[in-house]
Amino acid sequence: METVLRPASEFIDAAHAILRHERARLAGLLAGHELVLVGGSSVPGAVTKGDVDLHLRVPAADFDSTVAALRTVYRVVHPGIWQPSLATFAVEAALPTGVAVTPIGSEHDLRFSRSWRLLSADPDLLRAYNEVKQRHQHSAEYEQRKSAFFDRLLELWPEHPAGGGSRTQ
Repeated sequence: METVLRPASEFIDAAHAILRHERARLAGLLAGHELVLVGGSSVPGAVTKGDVDLHLRVPAADFDSTVAALRTVYRVVHPGIWQPSLATFAVEAALPTGVAVTPIGSEHDLRFSRSWRLLSADPDLLRAYNEVKQRHQHSAEYEQRKSAFFDRLLELWPEHPAGGGSRTQ
């Protein structure tokens, strides 16, 4: 069955409920962390497949122990993309849900955090994001095109460790 993009407004309340549930679950397991909602289901006006993306930000010194602890409550997904500053898990929830774990201040942490703040704050960027998703949703290049879009977003952020520039293209 083919996935159809739908307005994020159809999923935001459920996404926030999942966020609250997972925050409660992790409160007794982890110290010094921040769990936030990111992804298409977090931004009014975005289009989404209806999945929920959670971003778990942890102190760099706690990254390895956090990943080990999460293996006891979540299923590992996409191990091929794991890096020293990124681990990914699936969450059993009412909607398809994933958690990306990053050390605070790492490149992956900044990519997730800043990208979604930019998209939330700028209707033109959000429109461009939606266009990329809609144009390539049935393409084998879907994930590659989305990733390239996020790479371009980082260019809008001069303070990013990977460089950056101005909003002019």
